[in-house]
Amino acid sequence: MSELQYSIKYIAQILKGKAFLPNPNVCIENLLTDSRTLVSPAKSLFFAFSAKRNGHEFISHAYQNGVRNFVISDENYVEKYEEANFIVVDDVLKALQNIASFHRAQFNLQVVGITGSNGKTIVKEWLYQLLTADFNIVRSPKSFNSQIGVPLSVWQIAEVHSLGIFEAGISTSGEMQALAAVIHPTIGILTNIGEAHAAGFESKRHKLKEKLKLFEEVELFIYAPEYTSTLEISELPGKKKFSWSTKEPADLHIQHIETKKEESYIEASYQGAQISCTIPFTDKAALENAIICWATLLALDYSPAEASIRLDRLTGVNMRLALINGIENCSIIDDSYSADISSLAIALDFLNLQNQHPKRTLILSDLYETGKRTKDLYTEIAALLQQKKVDHLIGIGPDISAFANLFKLEASFYQNTQEFIRNWQALHFNNETILIKGARKFEFERISKLLTLKIHDTVLEINLNALAENLQFYRSKLKPGVKTMAMVKAFSYGSGSFEIANLLQYQKVDYLAVAYADEGIALRRGGISLPIMVMSPEPSAFEALVKYRLEPELYDVNILKSFINFLPDEKAGFKVHIKLDTGMHRLGFGKEELPELINLLLGTEKLKIESIFTHLVASDQAKHDDYTMSQILAFSTAYQEITTRLKYFPLKHVLNTSGITRWQDAQMDMVRIGIGLYGFDNALPANKGLQAVAVLKTTVTQVKNINAGETVGYGRLGNMPKGGSIATVKIGYADGYSRKFGNGVGKMLINGQLVPTIGSICMDMCMLDVTGIKVNIGDEVVVFNHQHTIVDLAEQIDTIPYEILTNVSQRVKRVYFFE
Repeated sequence: MSELQYSIKYIAQILKGKAFLPNPNVCIENLLTDSRTLVSPAKSLFFAFSAKRNGHEFISHAYQNGVRNFVISDENYVEKYEEANFIVVDDVLKALQNIASFHRAQFNLQVVGITGSNGKTIVKEWLYQLLTADFNIVRSPKSFNSQIGVPLSVWQIAEVHSLGIFEAGISTSGEMQALAAVIHPTIGILTNIGEAHAAGFESKRHKLKEKLKLFEEVELFIYAPEYTSTLEISELPGKKKFSWSTKEPADLHIQHIETKKEESYIEASYQGAQISCTIPFTDKAALENAIICWATLLALDYSPAEASIRLDRLTGVNMRLALINGIENCSIIDDSYSADISSLAIALDFLNLQNQHPKRTLILSDLYETGKRTKDLYTEIAALLQQKKVDHLIGIGPDISAFANLFKLEASFYQNTQEFIRNWQALHFNNETILIKGARKFEFERISKLLTLKIHDTVLEINLNALAENLQFYRSKLKPGVKTMAMVKAFSYGSGSFEIANLLQYQKVDYLAVAYADEGIALRRGGISLPIMVMSPEPSAFEALVKYRLEPELYDVNILKSFINFLPDEKAGFKVHIKLDTGMHRLGFGKEELPELINLLLGTEKLKIESIFTHLVASDQAKHDDYTMSQILAFSTAYQEITTRLKYFPLKHVLNTSGITRWQDAQMDMVRIGIGLYGFDNALPANKGLQAVAVLKTTVTQVKNINAGETVGYGRLGNMPKGGSIATVKIGYADGYSRKFGNGVGKMLINGQLVPTIGSICMDMCMLDVTGIKVNIGDEVVVFNHQHTIVDLAEQIDTIPYEILTNVSQRVKRVYFFE
C-alpha cells in the first residue's frame, strides 16, 4: 500500500461514520472484502458487504484470524467484539469507494482509465509492457474492474508511482459514476463496444453513454469512431481526442493488415504519412487490442518508429491461474506470467484452496516495481508465506536470494531460472501442490513445462470463477438459513473431482453429493472434509462408507436393513439420508412403505437421520406444475408423519437446479444445485444469469485440399462433389465426441467461424469442411464454449446437455483456470 499513513481514527473521519474505536491509532494498510483472503490481518480493514451474502456473518471468521478493524452497517455487531474497532456506515460498498477516492486524490499522477465491453484487461497489460520502461506503473491486479475491484486496485497507489492504469467494468446503468470518482482518470481509452453485459442497458447507445461517464474529466480520449457512431462528436469526452479506425479516416487509419503464421504486419496513415508495425499475434481480438495500444503510444507522443519497436516486443498475456496435472502425482498451479504482491496473495489463496496433497510448494522469482524497499518487500513476503502456510519455497533471482535468511521454512534459492533447471531433479518433487509464480523476464514457462505432464492437444478447460459465480447466482435466490448441497456426481458432470470439490469447500457449501462410494473416497483422499452424501450405496461399499465418513442415501427397506445389520452394535448415530418416492418412481420409499420405515428407524440407535428428501420429476416445466405441487405436498405429509414418530427434525429438501429457479416457496431447509453450477438451467431462458464453465477445444493436425468428386473418411460417407479443403482435428468418439456428430451434423469453431464435420467421426480424430477459410496446422478448434454451447450440441444429436458434458472422456485432460 501507499507510504501514506491512515489510522483507523482518520479513516472514520474520512467516512463520516459512527466510530467505536477502542484502539484508534491502529494503522491500516490493507482493505479486505473476503475474510478468507488475509494479508497482515492486524493492519487490515474488513468491509462487511450485504449483497449476495451478508458480510456481517463473516466478521467472526475474520476476527478469529486476527482482523480487528471493520466497516459495517449493522451496529448490533459492535458489542460482540469488545477488542475490535468498528466504523458504522449506511452503505459499506460506498464507504469502500469513498476511502479509495480519497486516497486517489492525494496523488498527482497520470492515470489511464480503460473501459469497454471486451479487451480491457489485455489492453491494460500490454500498455504496462509498452510503458514500463518510462514509468513506475501501478495497475489493476488481474481483471479487478468491478465496484469492489476498482477501489481495491486504486488503494495500491504509492508515492513511488508515476502512472496508474486501471480498468472499469459495469453491468448496468448508474454504476460508472462511482468508479469514475475512484479512478479519476486523466487519459481515457474506450475498447470494443459489443454485446457483453448488454442486458443491463436499454440499448447499445445507452450502454456507451454510461461507459463514457468514466471519461468526463479526461485530458485525452482514445477511441474508434465505429464504436461511438451513435453519438455526435460533441458528445464525446476529452479536451483532446485521438481516433483510430480500420474502416474510415481517423488520426490512425489502418489501411492494410497482412497476417502470417505467427505475426501480423499492419500499415496505417498517421499525420499525413504512411507508418507500419509488426504485431506478434494474428487473431482478430489481439489485433484490435494491439491497435488500441498503438494509438495510445502515438497519442502520448511516442514516435512511430519507437512505437513500432515496442509493439514488436509484445508478449501474450494469460491472466488466469491454470491448475494442471504434474509429474510424480503433483498438481501444478501455473501463474508464470507476472509477479507482484497483490497477484501473489491471490495465487497463494488459490494454493491454499487445494487440499489434495500434503505439501504446498511455491516457486517464486524476484518481484519488481512494487514501490517498496527490497528488504521491506521480502520481509512482507516472508510473513505472507508463513500466514498462508507454505511448506517449501524455491526462490529464483538475486534479490530474493539475498534475503534468504528472512524465510523461516524449507527453502532453496537460485540466481536465475537456468540454474534452477540444471538442478531441479535433485529436489525430488512428489505428491505436492506447486505454485509457479514469476515475473515475465524469468521465463517461468520453462519451469512449468518441466513439471507438467504432457497435455494432449484436446483439453477441457474449466473456469472455476464462472462456477463460483453460478453458485452465488443460486445462493442469491435462497432465503436466510437455507443450506446448499452441491452435486458432484459423475466426476462433477465430467468437469473434475477434487478440483471442483476444493472450490465448493472454499465457497462454504454445506454438503456434497456423489453417486457412488468410490467418488466419495476420491474426494476424501483429495482432502475434502465436507459432509458427503452417497446416492447409490452398495452393500460391498458399506465398510468404505464408515471408514471415510460417507453418508449413504437409504431408499428402500432392503438397503436400510442391510446397513443397520452391517453396523456394529456399539455404533450409534451414524449419519444417513432417507429418500422418499413422491412420483419419480426411480428410487425411494413409497407411501405404503412408511410404517415399516418408521418402525425400523425407531428400532435402532445406530442411525441418525441427517436429511429426508425427494426428487422432483419436472420442476422446470410449467405444464407439469400441478404434478410438482402434488409431489411437494406428498413429501411434506410424509416428512411430518416420520418426524412425529422420530421426535426430531432432520433437514428436508426437494429442490434441484430448476426447482430453485421456479419454486422458491419450497426451499425448505436445503436445496441441491446440480447442472446449474456448470451454467445450464432448463428453467432459465437462454440460461440468463449463468456463465458457461467448460470449454472443450482441440487443434488442427493437418489441412488437405480435396479434388472435386473425392470422398472423406470411412465408408466414403463424406462427399465433396465440388472439392474443397478439410481440416483433420484431434478429437474423436473415444474422447466423447459422439459418432452421431458425423457427416455435417456436428459443427466446431475455427478462427471464429462455425464449420461442419465431414465424413464419419473416427476414434481419435474427425474431419471438418473448411472450404473457403484460412486454416493452418496447429490452429485452435473449439468444440463447445459460451458461444457454441453444449445446448447447441445436444440439439444437433437430439440429446440433453448432461450427456454432452458427462461424455467427455477421462483421457481428455482437464485444465482449471482461476482468476
